[in-house]
Formats: sequence, C-alpha cells, structure tokens
Amino acid sequence: MAAPSSIPLKFTVRRCEPELVAPAKPTPYEQKLLSDIDDQASLQFQVPVINFYQYEPSMEGKDPAEVIREAIAQTLVCYYPFAGRLREGATGKLIVDCIGEGVIFIKADADVTLEQFGEPLRPPFPCSDELLYNVPGSEGMLNCPLLLIQVTRLKCGGFIFALRLNHVMSDGIGLAQFLFAIGEKARGVATHSISPVWERHLLDARHPAGITFTHREYDEVEGPVTTPITILSFDNPIQRSFSFGFAEVSILRSLLPPHLRRCTTFELITACLWRCRTLAINLDPDEEVRMICAVNARSKFNPSFPSGYYGNVFVIPAAITTVKSLREKPLGYAVELIKQAKASVTEEYVKSVAALMVAQGKRIHFPNVIGTYIISDLTRVGIEDTDFGWGKAVFGGPMIAVGVISFLMPTKNKKGEVGRVASICLPAPAMERFAKELENMLKQQPSEGK
Repeated sequence: MAAPSSIPLKFTVRRCEPELVAPAKPTPYEQKLLSDIDDQASLQFQVPVINFYQYEPSMEGKDPAEVIREAIAQTLVCYYPFAGRLREGATGKLIVDCIGEGVIFIKADADVTLEQFGEPLRPPFPCSDELLYNVPGSEGMLNCPLLLIQVTRLKCGGFIFALRLNHVMSDGIGLAQFLFAIGEKARGVATHSISPVWERHLLDARHPAGITFTHREYDEVEGPVTTPITILSFDNPIQRSFSFGFAEVSILRSLLPPHLRRCTTFELITACLWRCRTLAINLDPDEEVRMICAVNARSKFNPSFPSGYYGNVFVIPAAITTVKSLREKPLGYAVELIKQAKASVTEEYVKSVAALMVAQGKRIHFPNVIGTYIISDLTRVGIEDTDFGWGKAVFGGPMIAVGVISFLMPTKNKKGEVGRVASICLPAPAMERFAKELENMLKQQPSEGK
C-alpha cells in the first residue's frame, strides 16, 4: 500500500570537507577495458544507494565514519579500478585508467534519530540531497571519481551510509560484493572471502560480431536520445513508494488463473505495477508500451560465470503490448508477457546484445519515452546485508526511482515480517491515478479456481 502522508521531516546535516580516499597500499598503474555490456550508453548514469544502521552497544566509542573510511582504503587495494577514472578510447570504448586517485568520502553529522525516519523505512527519504551530497564537478562520466560515499552519524548512535555509483562499473550484485568486502575489512577480517574478478572480456562481442536475436528493448523511437534518468513528457515528477506484503501479494496471486499462480513474486508485482502505471499515464489506447525487466544473466552461462566478477551481467528483455490490451485483458496476460521476456535470456542472448552494442557504436539506448517502464529487482541482491560491525542495515537500496526505472527492494517491519517495496516516479496527477488503480486492483474478486 502507499505510504501515508505526514508532515515532512526536516533536519540539519553538517558535513566535513569532501576528501579522496585512495588505496591503502600501492596498486597497479594500468588501463582496463570495460565490457561491451558495461559501456553501453544506457548504463552511463549514476545510481544513488542508501543504507540505514541502528545503534549497536558493542560498538560504543567507535566512530563509524572512521571505521568505514579505513575499510574503504583497505578494500580499494583489491578493488583498485574503483580508485581510477574513466577515459574514452579512440573508438569510443570506455577504459578505466587505474591511477589510484581514490573515491570521494564525506563525513557528516545530522541532528535526527533513526526512529524519526519512520517505520518501515522506505524511499523517498527526507533531505536526501544532504545525506548524499553532490560534490560539484564530481558527477560526470569521464575523468571523475567512480564512487562518492557519505557516512552521516545520527544523534541516536546509528548512522546512514550513502553511496553514488557510476553504473558502468558494476550492477547491483557487483556493488553488493564490493560493499560486503568493505564490511569484512571494517570488522577486521584479514582476507576477503570473495576475490574480485575483472575479466570484462568475457562479455565482449565475438569477432565478427553476430546479432542473433531481435532486440526490441532497443527499438529506435522518435525524439531526442536521452539518458535513463530523464523522463520525456513528464512535468514535475514526484517520488513515492508502494509496499507489497504477504496480504497484497496473496490478493494479486488470487487474480491469476491456476496455471499462473506459481509465477515468481517479481513477475506478479511487476505485472501489477506495469498495468497500474500504464493506466495512470493516459496514453492513446493503440500506443505501444513496453515493460523492460533487468535480468541477471550469471546463471545462464556454461561454464558458469566466475564467482567474484563485479561488472554488469544483466540484460533487459522487453515485454511489449498495447495500452488497450493491457487495460482490457486480465492481470495474467501481463504476467505471461513478462515470463516470456525473462525466458528469452540465454548466454547467446547476452552475446547478441554485446554484438548489437558494437554494431551500433555503443550509442544505442533503450527507448526512453513515457510508454517505456523498467523494473530492477534488488530483493535478493543483498545490499542491505552489508555489515560494518554495527549489524546489517535496517534498510538498504536505491534512494529513489531513477527516471523511468523503478526498483523493487526488500523491507521488514517491526514484527520482522518481510515484504517488498517499489519506488515509483511520476507526475503528481499520474501518481494519484496510479495509487487509485493499485487500490482498485487489490479490491478485485479472485479468479476462478483454487
């Protein structure tokens, strides 16, 4: 259900001057190529992530900012490409120049308690620009730090860990691996349990490049080429989150015919969100809309993909239909389309995407128009499992929906009940219609059959 409205929380954040944290020991000076999946134009944007941590009595007297700062320096010894800078080669290929300059680190204090953020924690969060300060000149793709990290200590003894990642470096799983490694060093673990693997050539196109699939997720559409964080035709978008606990998921599953009720929770919620969003944005009934799912492809490879690889290993197959079909047909129709799109992903499909990137000179984007919707499932990625010594985060995930991209994240209430929360970005009138469509869907009568 939608988060209830309340008086906005306001507080003051006092920041120290940003600094560069370099690897704690000398690291190789070299240049490393990104893969043909990594450096596609669709991934050239920044992703903001936030973790909230409670006060931990056993860590009394320890400064989380200093503990984490030191752990970052130690972790960058093995993950030294993160301390480098992106350059562009003669052919447009992105290169990581491993020069050891470091990542931006900010230490801050806020006159607020964790409890004041409410329960359960879910985006959007108040004063998010203060909890992850955009250092002027730091947000570019080229010649800029690849990570920006801010640790904000709270007056209750808890703290907030916020991070901004250049997406071409890692996907959610790769980022979670890096954060897990920082957590190990913060807790005093001598050797990382997972050794980082670069090997980006594994996701390069074959020579000659062979496009063996029709990739409608990258169909050309009219209008200017933009980054994924830009929403075409959207005026004054707002952020809101919607929770899906056991009750909501059970109701949605009851709307499906018996043969589809074993679909995954991701497929079910994604179908629901797609239908509600499509009806909320008032498109022409005959207009084509597409649901793009970020699919982790690590398990699709034979031999299996190397453990420790922290680059982008996902593709974005599209489920495509018309507004009219999505509106008039039952929820199961959308579920079937999403299942078919996900099932299309194979090792060969990933190689075909890489070939398409090379053939199009890296500049191809997915259609970034109002009828395109992207959902990334982070419920099993483990960002919230990062433990710096203060236990796992009580919430962990992206701070906001990023343009046409929504994130599905894990959440837990005070009773320990696990659910999912979806971040949504829409103009205010469309957001009201979205909430109403979702409310109506959750009131529908179950489909026939047990």
